[in-house]
Amino acid sequence: MGERGLEKVVTVTVSYPTHSATPSSATEHFGKIPSHGSRASLLGASFDPSFRRGPEGFRAREGYPIATPNQPKRKIYIPNTQWTWAFAIITLVQTVITLGLECYIFVNFQVQEISNTSPSSKIIPTFLALYSFGFLYELVLVYDALRMKNTIQIIGLCMCNIGLLIYGAVQVNQIHAGVKNLNDNGKISLVVWAESQPFLIIIPCIVALGSVLMVFVAWKLYDEFAWTIYKHISADLRMKRRYLTYQIYIALLKFDFFFFLGFTVQFLVVFSTKLDAEFALTVAAVPVTILILACAALFVRREFLLGMIAIILLFFAAMAYFCFKLFRIYAPATRPDYLPAQTSMTFFAIITLILIVITIINACMCMHNFNRGLKPHINKKKTPEEEKTTELSSNIGSQVPSRMMID
Repeated sequence: MGERGLEKVVTVTVSYPTHSATPSSATEHFGKIPSHGSRASLLGASFDPSFRRGPEGFRAREGYPIATPNQPKRKIYIPNTQWTWAFAIITLVQTVITLGLECYIFVNFQVQEISNTSPSSKIIPTFLALYSFGFLYELVLVYDALRMKNTIQIIGLCMCNIGLLIYGAVQVNQIHAGVKNLNDNGKISLVVWAESQPFLIIIPCIVALGSVLMVFVAWKLYDEFAWTIYKHISADLRMKRRYLTYQIYIALLKFDFFFFLGFTVQFLVVFSTKLDAEFALTVAAVPVTILILACAALFVRREFLLGMIAIILLFFAAMAYFCFKLFRIYAPATRPDYLPAQTSMTFFAIITLILIVITIINACMCMHNFNRGLKPHINKKKTPEEEKTTELSSNIGSQVPSRMMID
């Protein structure tokens, strides 16, 4: 029993071969290891000890074009889809044709007119120049809207083009009245009207066709831009609405500038011979208006509350100014002074008043959205690559919330 209870403990010592390695051997190429030269690869090929990886990598060895991610990006926006190209081409062709016809009418009028200082002789060139400027300004806004993928501005441009159509129809009667007035005074022949009338009628027809095509393409762009926004903008519906309000406000400021400038230019032409206090104030109002609109855009981006309140008060002052001008246009005592441009100035004054009212409402909505998270998104600078997406999408793509916001 004692021997069975004994246990034998056997100790086995296993010795491993030692290898000596020098620091230089650790950096040697794998091709110098003998075992690698005879070992077949998993693809059935043997290892080539002379293999060296080229500087261009796999793409160069296989004949593919070498991608250089650090290539400079182009800074000028170029339409990159079917419908963005269509919208740009429609507005460009419409502008070129219209400017050509307007230039012909202007030159024909200037050549046959006898030099004089009557308001009618100045109103007709002003109509033509202002109408041409409207199309050029619209072309600039088209580029800006496509670059920023701003659906609101695209819709506004369609409405602006319809406004230019209405103004083109008004222009026919205004120029006819001006030519007739100059003919009664012996300053021009009615031949000018006979030569210009067909082109004045063609212009609204071209703008009408352009408006129809622009509305159709804008509908396609709405779907295209909406899909881009869906892919890149966060799921916060309230943030989307705040950004939409901001977009509407900025677009309104751009159109406010054109219509206010159009009204002011016509007023200065009509009263260019009366250098009174009202004329001087109107001249001073042009740079002041540009400064106010620039501050209006800056304050909403910076979310400067006191500045926005001051801007809204100035908008109310502008409303009072245009109401006063409308009263003077139709007041019996001053109506004869405005008669050469009465219809055109009334059109611009009413459109400007409507835009100012909408701008004030939208400015109040933007103020309501202050300090709610929109400021970092609209103030972040974009890279050239981010120009391909929407203004907001590139800024908030890295800040997608972790859960859906319930509105």
